[in-house]
Amino acid sequence: MIDWDDLHSFLAVARHGSLSAAARALGVQQTTMGRRLAGLEDRAGVRLLQKTPRGYTLTSAGEAILGNVERIESETLAIERRITGRDARLEGTVRVTMVESIAIHVVVPALPDLRRRHPGIVLDIAASTRVMSLTMREADIALRFGRLRQNDLAVRRIADVGFGLFAAPAYLAAHGMPQPGGAGHSLVLNEPDMMDLPEMAWCIAALPEATPVLRTNSRLAQLAAVRAGIGILGRYLADSEGLTRLSVADPPPVRELWMAVHNDIRHTPRIRAVTDFLASTVRDAAGRLNPG
Repeated sequence: MIDWDDLHSFLAVARHGSLSAAARALGVQQTTMGRRLAGLEDRAGVRLLQKTPRGYTLTSAGEAILGNVERIESETLAIERRITGRDARLEGTVRVTMVESIAIHVVVPALPDLRRRHPGIVLDIAASTRVMSLTMREADIALRFGRLRQNDLAVRRIADVGFGLFAAPAYLAAHGMPQPGGAGHSLVLNEPDMMDLPEMAWCIAALPEATPVLRTNSRLAQLAAVRAGIGILGRYLADSEGLTRLSVADPPPVRELWMAVHNDIRHTPRIRAVTDFLASTVRDAAGRLNPG
């Protein structure tokens, strides 16, 4: 019999191209990953992956079974979701993916309320800009700017989040208020692959002549940098930090914050408890998230 863990390891290496990356994705040791792959190939009597200077690539035998293994994975995940969906316990771990700044400034301060109501629930927060798959069970719940549109997800908008241009008073005292165009001023921005975000496009349009001095995908790193320069931030970050909001001709964008959960587990008691907690927590923070 072929072990699903071995097939799962084969699939991870095929997707990520290396034992180390595949091991991180599955949360196992690299030696375990190598042992599983070797065991699968020994039992199959054929090489499924070929190691090259650029990483592992599929052999013809590996390509022949890839679709079968992906279907096994899909069915296995569906079984896991169905089992989770029938778990009536108000206890256990619930994994939530969200951006770091929402986690730290909105959700984490409210955790004592969740603990009082449901002491058996452990919240596992994956604070990352990477969009994790709810279908693949990378997370149970997602809080994201922008609606997730998979058909197997239940989604709802839970908040509007306002943005703005901010600078530290000390910076403005030294450099003056930016004139139209922003020439002579420094700017804190997102990384290049995130510059299509509405707030970033708006920022560049507002200060096209300003000089970028830092690019980072971390809102908290942006906040630290804005204390020394100009940058765009969510109001929930900047208003409480004593920063000065800059006036510009065009109003800043308002982003929608959405919550998503897979349909198969949305009614599981511990999942429902956490989605209710997140919705009420964000609702209570509405005045900070989008003060108007």
